[in-house]
Amino acid sequence: MVDVTLHLDENLTHNDRETLRDRILAYKGVEAADYTDATPHLMIIEYNPAVADSSEFISLAKEQGVHAELIGL
Repeated sequence: MVDVTLHLDENLTHNDRETLRDRILAYKGVEAADYTDATPHLMIIEYNPAVADSSEFISLAKEQGVHAELIGL
């Protein structure tokens, strides 16, 4: 298992962040995904790199209309 941080460029509402988090959590190989209200533009994702490709997290964000980058690769 590894962690990566997804940096969200837009200021999302709490509900939009929850929706994105839920979509990422549903992705194959993802064990955990969370953010805090103190740093709402950063989401930490724990996943199995043998199963999930971290670039898919950016794609999931884009599908929701959010621009994002991975930090910590």
